[in-house]
Amino acid sequence: MNHRALSRRAVLAGLGFGSLGAAAPAWAAGSVKLPLPGGPDARDLTTAFPGKGSMILQRTRPPLLETPFEVFDQGVFTPNDRFYVRWHWASIPTEVDAPSFRLKIHGHVEKELSLSLDDIVRLPQFEIAAVNQCSGNSRGLFEPRVSGAQWANGAMGNALWTGVRLKDVLDRAGVKAGAVQVRFNGLDEPVVADAPDFKKSLDLDHARDGEVMIAYAMNGEQLPLLNGFPLRLVVPGWYSTYWVKMLSDIEVLDHADEQFWTKTAYRIPATPGANVRPGETGYATVPINRMVPRSLLTNVMADASVRTGAPLNLRGIAFGGDCGVRTVEVSPDGGQSWLAAALGKDEGTYSFRRFEASLPALVAGRHELKVRCTNTKGVAQPLEPTWNPNGFMRSVAETTPVVAS
Repeated sequence: MNHRALSRRAVLAGLGFGSLGAAAPAWAAGSVKLPLPGGPDARDLTTAFPGKGSMILQRTRPPLLETPFEVFDQGVFTPNDRFYVRWHWASIPTEVDAPSFRLKIHGHVEKELSLSLDDIVRLPQFEIAAVNQCSGNSRGLFEPRVSGAQWANGAMGNALWTGVRLKDVLDRAGVKAGAVQVRFNGLDEPVVADAPDFKKSLDLDHARDGEVMIAYAMNGEQLPLLNGFPLRLVVPGWYSTYWVKMLSDIEVLDHADEQFWTKTAYRIPATPGANVRPGETGYATVPINRMVPRSLLTNVMADASVRTGAPLNLRGIAFGGDCGVRTVEVSPDGGQSWLAAALGKDEGTYSFRRFEASLPALVAGRHELKVRCTNTKGVAQPLEPTWNPNGFMRSVAETTPVVAS
């Protein structure tokens, strides 16, 4: 895939009409299983959603599509047609007219703006590689089980995002003194009148940090409609609940945002690793925010058969969460000993990073392979799973059992 910067002409040529089409979903092509006993038995694969290849179907309305795990072994950047999809409300536009679309900037600003896509593309272009990960990625692996979408490890993806810095847009509107937060809204709507519209907010300093951006392209191509066409917010290093899709409204606030999706939803225990005991109560909570490090083997699946008498070559992906990857280590014996893996090309602070390692020949029998990432802030994945009632922020050093024969 060519990740060179898009020209304005190329962007405008691609911004026609984004459409889901009218075909009713119909899925076949087999099933996949979660690798952990006790998880859901199977999830259907679907090829029914326009612009998407074979995806794991979590839900049809709203669309929740998971990336099949084998995709992550094919490269650092996740192809657009296999990039996971997660919406909150079923009422999402099935078509967006690009020429008439406007992004509104209002609230505590000097000058309210209504920007066309042409206006946005004329602003200085910005690109960043960043992992987009659902807060509940891997929720289906939590023990004890928790409610919510039972994702395995495929509610994430990495892309090269192209667009403009949010700071440049806010500066054009002129943020007034006393501004506190910036709130974002998209074209999706609640399915019933009294349900809360999905909105998310960032503190003003974060919104203006020069990395938060408004993207109109991913991996050198127009944003797919299911991933937020024509515009989506990109918040590098933070969970995707903040990455508002079909971004249409930016409001600068002179007060803290108290609406449902900040005050009530997407909150985590204010404990190390957001970890609490099942059944525990009385702990404080905070809005979910920065991602934590993760690493996963991609070429060896759980319960795979491997050969004895020969080194076992491993490869996988890692990311540091809210910063870069310092080291990745692999263990052939369930974490009793560790070997350093070789890191691949660094595509940027917030990107997936490839790693490779070669384990000495394994003796016959069952072995537990582990992989652990330590990020550039010195935060390492824990060896024991953390737990919270929402199934957020799984970060354990994953175990992959294999059988050598």
